[in-house]
Amino acid sequence: MTSTEPRVRDSLTQDEVRQVDMYWRAANYLSVGQIYLLDNPLLREPLRPEHIKPRLLGHWGTTPGLNFVYAHLQRQVKKRGTDAIWLMGPGHGGPSGVATAWLDGTYTEVYPEVTQDAEGMRKLFRQFSFPGGVPSHYAPETPGSIHEGGELGYVLSHAYGAVFDNPGLVAAAVVGDGEAETGPLANSWLSNKFVNPDTDGAVLPILHLNGYKIAGPTVLARMPESELAALLEGYGHRPFFIAGDDPGSMHREMAGILDTALDEIAALQDRVRSGGDRTDVKWPVIVLRTPKGWTGPDEVDGLPVEGTWRAHQVPLAQMRENPEHLRMLEEWMRSYRPEELFDSDGAPVDEAVRIVPPGPLRISANPHANGGLLLKDLTLPDFRDYAVEVPAPGTVKHEATRALGALLRDVVRLNPDDFRIFGPDETASNRLNAVFDATDRAWDERLLPTDEHMAPDGRVMEVLSEHLCQGWLEGYLLTGRHGLFNSYEAFIHIVDSMFNQHAKWLKTTRTIPWRRPIASLNYLLSSHVWRQDHNGFSHQDPGFIDHVVNKKPEIIRVYLPPDANTLLATADHCLRMRDTVNVVIAGKQPALSYLDMDQALAHCIRGLGIWGWASSDDGAEPDVVLACAGDVPTMETLAAADLLRTHLPELRVRLVNVVDLMRLQPAEEHPHGITDREFDALFTPDKPIIFAFHGYPWLIHRLTYRRRGHDNLHVRGYIEEGTTTTPFDMVMLNHLDRFHLVMDVIDHVPGLAVRAAHLKQQMDDARLRCRAYTREHGDDAPEIRDWTWQA
Repeated sequence: MTSTEPRVRDSLTQDEVRQVDMYWRAANYLSVGQIYLLDNPLLREPLRPEHIKPRLLGHWGTTPGLNFVYAHLQRQVKKRGTDAIWLMGPGHGGPSGVATAWLDGTYTEVYPEVTQDAEGMRKLFRQFSFPGGVPSHYAPETPGSIHEGGELGYVLSHAYGAVFDNPGLVAAAVVGDGEAETGPLANSWLSNKFVNPDTDGAVLPILHLNGYKIAGPTVLARMPESELAALLEGYGHRPFFIAGDDPGSMHREMAGILDTALDEIAALQDRVRSGGDRTDVKWPVIVLRTPKGWTGPDEVDGLPVEGTWRAHQVPLAQMRENPEHLRMLEEWMRSYRPEELFDSDGAPVDEAVRIVPPGPLRISANPHANGGLLLKDLTLPDFRDYAVEVPAPGTVKHEATRALGALLRDVVRLNPDDFRIFGPDETASNRLNAVFDATDRAWDERLLPTDEHMAPDGRVMEVLSEHLCQGWLEGYLLTGRHGLFNSYEAFIHIVDSMFNQHAKWLKTTRTIPWRRPIASLNYLLSSHVWRQDHNGFSHQDPGFIDHVVNKKPEIIRVYLPPDANTLLATADHCLRMRDTVNVVIAGKQPALSYLDMDQALAHCIRGLGIWGWASSDDGAEPDVVLACAGDVPTMETLAAADLLRTHLPELRVRLVNVVDLMRLQPAEEHPHGITDREFDALFTPDKPIIFAFHGYPWLIHRLTYRRRGHDNLHVRGYIEEGTTTTPFDMVMLNHLDRFHLVMDVIDHVPGLAVRAAHLKQQMDDARLRCRAYTREHGDDAPEIRDWTWQA
C-alpha cells in the first residue's frame, strides 16, 4: 500500500513534542553558530563584528531538515533500542553532524577539549570551516559518519553495504534531492533487490525534498507526488510522504511515519526470518518535504531566502560591514531561545537531550560507524596449498585468476558472514568461477529455471554498475568487514572519483586516533589492456594505476604479479592489510608460469628482484638491464632476453622483474620504496635500462625521475594504440614486443648500434613477418603463440 498518511498519527505526547523540538532547536542553534561565530557562543552580550568569523563558510540550507530527521531517529532509537546509524547524503549539512554529536556527548568523548559548556561551545563554533579546524562536510573527523559528503551520489550504496550481513542494523540514509539527480544515486534504488531480509539489516531511505540545488530547482521536488510515488513504488518501496513547515504538526507527523516505517521493517524481517513469504517485499521510504533553510531568515535585502536557493549556503553575508545583517543574525539565533536549551554553564539542559539514547546506542557513538572497532581478522587458508606446479620457469601455462578463484572459494567458506566479492557481472568472466562452489550470486528477486548460482544468501555481489559495487564495498568495509572488487581493467575508471573519496577518507582517518583501522579496499583488475583482443580499443586502458598513485603514498599499493603463484602470494598479503587501497592487475588468459611457490613468495616479499635464471650477467656488471612489470610485459621481456642470448651471447644481460610497483619510488617517498643504493645495485647507475611496463610508460619515469640512472631509463608500455587483433599484434602496435625490445637494446648499449645493425634489421623483418601472418591467418604465428623459455 502506498500511503501519504501514516497509520499512526500524533504518537507524541505534549511533553514529547517539547523534548524533540528542544533537541531540534538546540541542534539548529549550534549549526548556525558554527557557520558564523568566533566568540560569544551563548549570546550573553549583543553580537559585535569581532564575534563573527572573517570568512563565512558552510551550508545552512539542508541543515535544519537534517537536524529534524536526526532528532526523530534518536528518539526512536531510545524508544526501541534499535541498532541504527545514519548517513547524510547532503554532505553540505556538515554543521548538523557536528552539532548533534556534541549534543549527544559523543563529540566531547572523542575530543575532550571540546567540552559541553560555554567554552567547549566556543571551540566547537570556532573550529568549523576554520584553518586548523574541521571541514564543512560530514567528514571523517565527525563521530557517527561513514559517508563523506564532499561528493554526492553514494549515500544509498554506502548504506546498503553497511547492512549486508548486519541483520540487526538499520541504516537511515538521507538522500538530498540534488543528490538524487546524480547517476550513481538514481541507480542505487536497485540495491534493495540484493538485500536478504533473513540475514541482512535494513536501509530506510529518507528522501529530503527542500526544492533547490545551489542555484536552481531540483527535479524530484517539482515532480507531482503521484508520479514520484509511482517511481519509488516501481523501485520496490512503499513511500510515506510528509510535508510542511509548522514544527508542532511536523514533529507529530514525522513521529508517526517513522514509527510505522520501523514497524514495517521489523514485521517484514520477522516474516521472512520465520519462514514466511518473501515474494512481495516492499521496503518503506520516507519522502520529507521541508523549506530550504527552514527556520532561517525569511527575507534578506528585500529578497526571499527561506524556501529558495538563496538559503543554500550563507543566508547573511558581510556581517562585519553590514550592521543590519548582524542584527538579523542575532535575531535569528535568539529565535531558537538558547536560554531554554543551555544552562548557565552552557551545557544542554536535561530536557533538551532527554531523547538521546544511552552509550553506544547513540547514533553518533554507534560502533558500526567506526568499523575498525568491530573488525575481525579473516580466517585465511594457506595460500601455498593452491600453488600451481612449475617444473621449470616459463615452460607451462596457467590461468592465474583461476588459481586465485580456488583460494577465494575457501576464503568465502571460512568467513561466511564478513567477506564478500563484488563485481559488475564479471566474476566468471575473470575466471573466479570456483567461488560458486561455495556460494551464489546475491539475488532476492524472482528466479527462472535458466538462472544459475543465484540465491538470496549469495555472497557474490554482481550488478552491472561499478558505482554500486564500489559503494557497497566501501560501506561493507567501513562497518568492519572485508571484501574484494574484481573488474575489467578499462572500466574501473568509472569509479575514479569514488576511489578518490575513499582514499581521502583513509588518509584523514590515519590521523584520527579514535578511528580504528579498517580492512583494505582490494581491487583485482583482470581482462586487462593486453588481452582485450576480442573487445578491442574501447576495452584497452591501463590508466587506473596512474590515477591511483596520485594519492598519499601511505595509502596506495599497486601490484603486478607476473604469474599464478605470485598472484596467490599477493592476494594473501592484500587480504590481511588495513587502511590501504590495493590494486592488483593479473591476466585471466592461459599464460606462462615462472616461479614455484617458494620462489614466488620470496619474490613478492622483495617486491622486485633479479631473475638469475633469465640473466646472463653471471653476477658481474651487466651491459644492459631488462626490466619488466606485468604478466605480458614479463613474457615479452623474457622472449627478448632469449633472442639476445641466442644472437648476442657475449652481451651481459640482467633481468629484473617488479611485482610491487611502489618499490621503484625512493624510500623517503613511499613506505615500500627502496633506497638509492638498493636501486643502483639492481638497475645500475650508468647502464641502459629497457623497461617493459604494463601501463602508460611515463608512469615509470614519474616514479623514478630522482634516481641516478634515470637518464638511462627507456620505457615501453601502452601508447594508446589498440584494436580488435591478436595478442602479439597488440604488443607490436604499442612497440612492447620482444623484437622491439631487442632493437632498443641495440640502440642504447654503447657500441652495439654498428656491430649489431644486421640483427636490428632482422628484428624489424621479424615484426613485419608476424604482422603479415596475423593478417593472413587471424592468429599469431606458432613460434610466437607457443613460445616457451628454454633453459
